[in-house]
Amino acid sequence: MTLEAAGVSEAEENVYRYLVTVSHASAADVAERTGLGPAETEAVLDALTRKGMASHTDLLPRQFRATPPDVALMPSLKRHADALDLARVEATSLLEVYRDTMRRRDASELIEVITGAEALRQHLRQIQCGARDEMLWFCKAQYVAMPSGSNDSEFEALGRGVRYRVLYEKAFFDDEGAVDNVVAGVRAGEIARAVPHLPLRLAVADRAVAICPLVPGGPQGNPDEPTAALVRDSNLLAALIALFERYWETAVPLDVDDSGAVAGTDGVGGPDPLSATDRRLLALLVAGVADKAVATQLGLSRRTVQRHIQRMMELAGAATRMQLAWQAARRGWL
Repeated sequence: MTLEAAGVSEAEENVYRYLVTVSHASAADVAERTGLGPAETEAVLDALTRKGMASHTDLLPRQFRATPPDVALMPSLKRHADALDLARVEATSLLEVYRDTMRRRDASELIEVITGAEALRQHLRQIQCGARDEMLWFCKAQYVAMPSGSNDSEFEALGRGVRYRVLYEKAFFDDEGAVDNVVAGVRAGEIARAVPHLPLRLAVADRAVAICPLVPGGPQGNPDEPTAALVRDSNLLAALIALFERYWETAVPLDVDDSGAVAGTDGVGGPDPLSATDRRLLALLVAGVADKAVATQLGLSRRTVQRHIQRMMELAGAATRMQLAWQAARRGWL
């Protein structure tokens, strides 16, 4: 039965469907075609007439005709749809009142403790799958539950238009494959920045819910039983978002060039006398990656890395690495 939403019973729908297929029919014709008894057929036809879904002649035996569906059904369906929309709005309003009441009475409605790597992974995937507008991330070195490059949910969310703003601390780039994973994320639409250090790990979805590990963790700690908090709308959530925005303001923006290098984007313009290796090395240097990690990422010796840096300092007329970074930005080398 498909017309129940319009207030039509199964028997009424069957009779109406038959009338739609013929120009007119008597009660006997309807009974024969639908298998209803004479009394039930008369009752159904009278009901359809009262609902404006059928009309009949005054001469006996009465001949019944179907009212066109757009006239018979659409107004009723629209009324039901309007009533459903109103009920949905009221239900949403009541849900907010209920949640607000529960938050005031029960702290567990504000903070939920998550224990175990698998549970943490599932919650991280869930908040990303449910995100509609924006995800905020603090990415520290050494994963707790989700290794770098394994967050497929991010690419799915980026594909449906969710904005990702991700902050990486410099030690993150020391992890194997970290630079390539950042390159893949930025190319997919992620907005990335780098900072020397982050105070904690953090993921925030639509500024409505956050996940924040409660104790230090990682593969060198206790990776099997990390403990995290799922924080819902509260002053604590507002503080976590404010913390993210504070670090975001002072972070170095990262971009990806044609060579696949992650580069700071603090400057524009100017000639580029650097090789692809120089550009990638400089990008890692600006992101705060240590020489040893740079050498590992580029497949070079540490001494070779230092020679490249010294050459670029001479080209830029820089006496320190900080001056090199500033000159690189100013000259558009990044």
